[in-house]
Amino acid sequence: MSVDTATVRRIARLARIAVTDGEAEALVPELNNILGWIEQLREVDVTGVEPMTAVIPNTLRLRDDIVTDGGKQADVLKNAPVAEHGFFAVPKVIE
Repeated sequence: MSVDTATVRRIARLARIAVTDGEAEALVPELNNILGWIEQLREVDVTGVEPMTAVIPNTLRLRDDIVTDGGKQADVLKNAPVAEHGFFAVPKVIE
């Protein structure tokens, strides 16, 4: 597939990007090079190759799921401008 100036202008219009005539001319060989690389990648035989997200195997380090009540109410309420009865107090809003 080959890209010409009209195609670049159409892509720019669809992407809502303002492109001058000079910029459109400069983008033609760049887009053609990108498409050439894609064609080159399509020639690689990848049958039997598992998709991967990283080069090294990553596993999540999980902690034990222990249910607690937190026990940090006093520490949390230190950040509150106003606290009442163990809760954040906020101004009353009436519409």
